[in-house]
Amino acid sequence: MAAPRPPPGRLSGVMVPAPIQDLEALRALTALFKEQRNRETAPRTIFQRVLDILKKSSHAIELACRDPSQVEHLASSLQLITECFRCLRNACIECSVNQNSIRNLDTIGVAVDLILLFRELRVEQESLLTAFRCGLQFLGNIASRNEDSQSIVWMHAFPELFLSCLNHPDKKIVAYSSMILFTSLNSERMKELEENLNIAIDVIEAHQKQPESEWPFLIITDHFLKSPELVKVMYAKMSNQERVTLLDLMIAKIMGDEPLSKDEIPVFLSHAELIASTFVDQCKTVLKLTSEQHAEDEEALATIRLLDVLCEMTANTDLLGYLQVFPGLLERVIELLRVVHAAGSDTMNIFSTCARMKAEGDVSHMAEGFKSHLIRLIGNLCYKNKDNQDKVNELDGIALILDSCSIDDKNPFLTQWVVLAIRNLTEDNSQNQDLIAKMEEQGLADASLLKKVGFEVEKRGDKLILKSTSDTPQL
Repeated sequence: MAAPRPPPGRLSGVMVPAPIQDLEALRALTALFKEQRNRETAPRTIFQRVLDILKKSSHAIELACRDPSQVEHLASSLQLITECFRCLRNACIECSVNQNSIRNLDTIGVAVDLILLFRELRVEQESLLTAFRCGLQFLGNIASRNEDSQSIVWMHAFPELFLSCLNHPDKKIVAYSSMILFTSLNSERMKELEENLNIAIDVIEAHQKQPESEWPFLIITDHFLKSPELVKVMYAKMSNQERVTLLDLMIAKIMGDEPLSKDEIPVFLSHAELIASTFVDQCKTVLKLTSEQHAEDEEALATIRLLDVLCEMTANTDLLGYLQVFPGLLERVIELLRVVHAAGSDTMNIFSTCARMKAEGDVSHMAEGFKSHLIRLIGNLCYKNKDNQDKVNELDGIALILDSCSIDDKNPFLTQWVVLAIRNLTEDNSQNQDLIAKMEEQGLADASLLKKVGFEVEKRGDKLILKSTSDTPQL
């Protein structure tokens, strides 16, 4: 006759199996810890017992790492490990007392070591992946809103765990490890990332692969974009595809529902320096796109995204002033517009005008809209800035902008951006107004073209006056 089972112990008035030594008991505890009252009254001895089971079961994993033939015998050990992690995960939910008790047993170190062993096995069987995921969930929960636990998790997990998990083929493992990284990061630890750029770049790649996952997105927007030093060193090392991803998120942040805060403005001024200087240095790479063999050149496409960021930055009044006086930026944009305009006129290429109408939202190439955005940026840089207004005049940019205004399906809203640019160029600037009026009189600016962009020339005595029409600019 089998020996009778020992009587159950009590936890907050609820019967639980004791001692904890088998899978059934662990599952019972996991279920009990779903309730807050049970979590709050759990004795520390329970967590010591769970840790003992975890350590004992981990020996089989260590053996399998040394001898791959043992992997097929891991089923029972993996079941116990999974349930240990589930139990500990649940115990930590909104319970700092349990977080502290479990942390003080050095359970975090044991968990991290075990997770690294899982990665070393490189076996994709579901039971192993489940244990892997539950281990990461436990680390995320023990670190949640607990700075002491975050410090210990960081000490044990950085950098190996993140290097092992952020590029894992399993989406849930990537998401859970991203959660741990997000929870543990602070300003001091951000500096450590600058010396371990592969982790930061892995986060960018994770967002590329899983744009719907919130944790990589939050790491980038709430941590990375708040560190111009990190962004600068990351940008230098990233692939062009990764750069486009980072720049897209920078645009999303600038255009977000919440305006940039006072603390974020200095940070984004530093980003503006990086974006503007990189664009000034590299903007001519877009000319590669005129050749069919370079039609998808990634460096050129990243440069196009730099222009998009500059357009949004100059639409922000807190960032505009800095970029209006950035050395060489306005000159380079006008020069590039001239070259692109000429290239599109000389031969058929991505920059050539296309009057064919496409369905709304049908964008077949990142270069579409490039000329529009160059003109938009010129207009923004000239907003209430006479020095820049005059500089565009000196560089023959006004005639260039007017000549660029044509129906072009590759440049939606081109006419509207020309209107804005001309208005910003002529506001409180009689010299630029006179220039456009004389251009019309001399036949250098078509009256119908001026009307199309919302202006007309009126002769008053000996003077030619450029004035805005009441008509809405024609598309």
